[in-house]
Amino acid sequence: MTLDVDALRADFPILARRVGDANLVYLDSANTSQKPRQVVDAIAEHYLQHNANVARAMHLLGAEATEGYEGARSKVATFINAGSAEEVVFTKNASEALNLAAHTLGASLKPGDEVVVSVMEHHSNIVPWQLACERSGATLRWFDVTDEGRLDLEAAERDHLINERTRVVSLTWVSNVLGTRNPVADIARRAHEVGATMVLDASQGVPHQPTDVEALGADLVCFTAHKMLGPTGIGVLWGRLELLAALPPFLGGGEMIEVVRMERSTFAPPPYRFEAGTPPIAQAVGLGAAIDYLQSVGMEAIAAHEQELTAYALGVLGDLEGLVILGPGEPVERGSAISFNLEGIHPHDVMQVLDSRGIAIRGGHHCARPLHDRLGHQSSTRASSYLYTTRREIDALADALVFTRNYFAPRL
Repeated sequence: MTLDVDALRADFPILARRVGDANLVYLDSANTSQKPRQVVDAIAEHYLQHNANVARAMHLLGAEATEGYEGARSKVATFINAGSAEEVVFTKNASEALNLAAHTLGASLKPGDEVVVSVMEHHSNIVPWQLACERSGATLRWFDVTDEGRLDLEAAERDHLINERTRVVSLTWVSNVLGTRNPVADIARRAHEVGATMVLDASQGVPHQPTDVEALGADLVCFTAHKMLGPTGIGVLWGRLELLAALPPFLGGGEMIEVVRMERSTFAPPPYRFEAGTPPIAQAVGLGAAIDYLQSVGMEAIAAHEQELTAYALGVLGDLEGLVILGPGEPVERGSAISFNLEGIHPHDVMQVLDSRGIAIRGGHHCARPLHDRLGHQSSTRASSYLYTTRREIDALADALVFTRNYFAPRL
């Protein structure tokens, strides 16, 4: 199945915008994706026709709101091949989902225990584990990366990184900086051999390719709606039901309880144990609509389009004099985010010049400063595509980078 990208783009009104005298070229989808009309319309319809609180109001609107909210949970479960909808916990974003994992799993950590992450993680998959280790006295260890930007599996094996003291391994599926796709199923098997729990940050994976959480092998998987055509304000934590049932609550409040007495309280079963207070109802409806849209397009077709486009972009950018690509230079086991630097030009300057030409990219350390430190770059510029990105836009990026390089050349 081949994507008709030009026809698909008609569903995204923002892509027809002009930025000054130029057409908008949006290459910042790893940061947040654009939203099709269908998602915006679903959210508007919820607010205009079905707005009420869930699980509390016994009237018709309350029942409709609950049906929309729980219907979205079921759609998520089907989309990622979860065993049941009860394994799907809604959070406000992937960062909160990772904090939930670190807080609840961290409750059983003790001195002598070890938590393993990697140097390529987003800060949201580093800081919560640092805090958990500080609270418990456990030790944080990490995978290094090769100069190409792959996990250094040989060094990890040589140093016995995952061992009998390891209690948690928490990794990204696809790097938001390098695009590297990690062999998480193999690492999960190794983690399970020593009795550790495997946590996966799939924020850059789930939006771009078919996802089967059972095949991934992790015990907890986190991702976020706003990177997969959905609204901001809602994320997902999938977990094996027996593990979720064994974890303590993360936040206290309404709807996460079973019985409350002044002496003590008992708590609801998963997923509600982890959803205190009024949840992101309209956002869940929007996420459900985003999943409907992605499934109508076809995740395999999206993955094939992005792989072809990434190969094209790596070739075009790799031919530019003075441009250095961070991470794998071949479109093998990598996602569509491509980070790079123009020699002698700060990424913020690159970003500003490109913005003046209508091209939206990101410059900075992309919430992955330890990775940039490891690779010897203060920061980088990142272009990231999605199902609506075209070759024309990659060509526009390349032309703008040549203009930028030449503009700054007299000052170098």
